[in-house]
Amino acid sequence: MITSLKNHIQRFVNPSEKEMNHFINMVELENIKNKQFILKEGHYCNYNHFIINGCFRSFFINKKGVEKTVNFGIEDWWLTDFDSFINKTQTKLNIQATEDAIILKISKFNFDTILQNSLEINKYFRIILERVRIADQRRIQYMFNLSGEELYTTFYKYNPEFVQRIPQYMLASYLGFTPEFLSKIRAKKHS
Repeated sequence: MITSLKNHIQRFVNPSEKEMNHFINMVELENIKNKQFILKEGHYCNYNHFIINGCFRSFFINKKGVEKTVNFGIEDWWLTDFDSFINKTQTKLNIQATEDAIILKISKFNFDTILQNSLEINKYFRIILERVRIADQRRIQYMFNLSGEELYTTFYKYNPEFVQRIPQYMLASYLGFTPEFLSKIRAKKHS
């Protein structure tokens, strides 16, 4: 399981064996059950999570009591509430498994320590955060510029694995649709 994280790191940077081992010794393995929360609104986000196996969603509940999905995460993705994790504030997000999962997690203290002591691991997380920011920026542009059908088509094109793994109501929430609207789009696409 640690091999997945090592391989992911080595896709982007080349830490020394000592740096890699130091980092690996800082992470904790955790098995998560389907529908289990790894973060709940009102708590503090104390960990950044690397997904070895499984799928997660982060969401909040709006003033009307409706769940609004912010993000998903699958194998080889990092998932956290950056605001709460970095700024040590209470989270407004929930992070929940959508299937049984295995994660590695690193505490804020250990995260800061490794970033200060390893230029390569620091570079790795910079690259990961750049990729997250680019994906978020594209999503916002797509949501403002594309029709509902175009948005679904684009999401499906770049993320077919999610369409098969997550319930339709979660995907609809992520795309800003009602489940009924998404059903109509999918029926039209697949007819």
